[in-house]
Amino acid sequence: MRSLVGGSIGNLVEWYDWYVYAAFALYFAQSFFPQGDRTAQLLNAAAVFAVGFLMRPIGGWLLGWYADRAGRRAALTLSVLMMSVGSLMIAVTPSYADVGVAAPVLLVLARLLQGLSVGGEYAASATYLSELAGARRRGLIASFQYVTLIAGQLLALGVLLILQKMLTEAELDSWGWRIPFAIGALCAVVAMFLRRGILETDSFVAVSGEERRGSIRTLLGYRRELVFVLGLTMGGSLAFYTFTTYVQKFLVNTAGWTKASATQLATLTLVVFMLLQPVFGALSDRFGRRPQLIVFGVLGVLGTVPLMTALSGVQSFAQAFLLVMAALTVLSCYTSIGGVFKAELFPANVRALGVGLPYAIGVSLFGGTAEYVALKFKAVGHETWFYWYVTACLGVALLAAIAMPDTRAHSRIIES
Repeated sequence: MRSLVGGSIGNLVEWYDWYVYAAFALYFAQSFFPQGDRTAQLLNAAAVFAVGFLMRPIGGWLLGWYADRAGRRAALTLSVLMMSVGSLMIAVTPSYADVGVAAPVLLVLARLLQGLSVGGEYAASATYLSELAGARRRGLIASFQYVTLIAGQLLALGVLLILQKMLTEAELDSWGWRIPFAIGALCAVVAMFLRRGILETDSFVAVSGEERRGSIRTLLGYRRELVFVLGLTMGGSLAFYTFTTYVQKFLVNTAGWTKASATQLATLTLVVFMLLQPVFGALSDRFGRRPQLIVFGVLGVLGTVPLMTALSGVQSFAQAFLLVMAALTVLSCYTSIGGVFKAELFPANVRALGVGLPYAIGVSLFGGTAEYVALKFKAVGHETWFYWYVTACLGVALLAAIAMPDTRAHSRIIES
């Protein structure tokens, strides 16, 4: 329990630091990108958000490799340290008005460092929680990765709501947006020290020194498994970022909502979404991972276009809540077991690398670019094309789910 809490708190802080960028983009975009209308500013901010994702495959590779050699605990501690540095950089970076083009350059550098960190964080934390749990409760325990991931996102939105009450919109636009990044840098330092006291997993300890020399060459021996992870990540990560981060801007920029109302809706739906994760994690322990992933794929393909179309014109808070929660409930079939089914596909000597690298590639290409692609379609007058783009990617995820084995029954963690 101590290790579960220690690892989870660090994961929460990591994802708070990552998502606070998306939560406050509406306020700081004009500080770094002063030219153009709101859509142009958000497009530039979304581009930097996507750039941060380019480092996630490198983070998944380097820290995944490090976790398979030096241990899960060591990789978790290193990743949160890098996140702290990145958040501090954003908190103190001057605006475009003060230093010109150096401002967006420093912002990009900070996001690259955070991308490196969070790419490794996913690999290490998914592996750590999956190995920490026994076979009968592995789905339930591993679901806490997304519980804390969503909690980090909620914390970012909570800070936003508090600052919206305490500061005027002008103050938030001017300097208030820096506060959450400073908070994140401080919390990451605390989490780093907490992680130094967690236990190493038995699966890692059981692997001898020579067997720990997992590499890309070794990982390529599991090509089918890599394809499964990449295909499911393609649809799962795109849907996740569409309905948890982009939906807030979508309601403001397309449906005409106020920033405060969109933030309140996002916060409420994320609370329920977070509570659903252990439920669906436990269901996967009883009925299997594969059936749950197939349900996610089928309902995602059938429901995305009508749901996004309805959201584009919704004005009722209650109706918007039901629409977003419908999407997030379906998404829970994937997110609750997103870490564990990946970990169960690979042996211990390449498990963190196998979890982290293909996931980071998929989330960088599709999840990280979700906002940019959506805003680009809107900018050229074809916003509805994004709905079909999400549907197509969910179709690929469905095919991967159908083709893969049920990892609950054929877990390689048991063989460790």
